[in-house]
Amino acid sequence: MTALPTPSASERWLLRATILSARADDTRWDQQRTLLRSVASYDSRSQTWTTWIGELDLTTVNKLQSVFDAARTFGTEIHIEPVPVPTGWTGPAFTGNTDVAAVLTAKGKEGRPRGELPLA
Repeated sequence: MTALPTPSASERWLLRATILSARADDTRWDQQRTLLRSVASYDSRSQTWTTWIGELDLTTVNKLQSVFDAARTFGTEIHIEPVPVPTGWTGPAFTGNTDVAAVLTAKGKEGRPRGELPLA
C-alpha cells in the first residue's frame, strides 16, 4: 500500500473520493448512475465520478454511505485521498491532520473499531 501524504498543521485540505463505475447492463447502469449522480459529479474525460469532503457531519456520512453502497451493490471502485483545497473551493475544509483523527479517536474510545462510527 502506498503511503498517502500527510497535510501539515497549517494546510487546508479535503478528502477526494474518486469512483470508477462498474460495467453493467442498461438497467443496472441506470441505477448505478442515479445513485452516484446524487452524491458525486461526473468527468467524461476521465470517466470517473468525484466527490469532495471537507467536514465530517451527518450529510457527509450519508454521502459516504451512498458511495460505499454503490461499491457493494454494483462493484464500483473507490479511491479516497487527502488533497490540498483546490482554487475556488468555497466549502468547508479540514485544517491540519487532527480534525479527522479527533473524530476517530473519540469514537474509538467508545469501544468501536475505527471507521465504525454511530450516526446518533
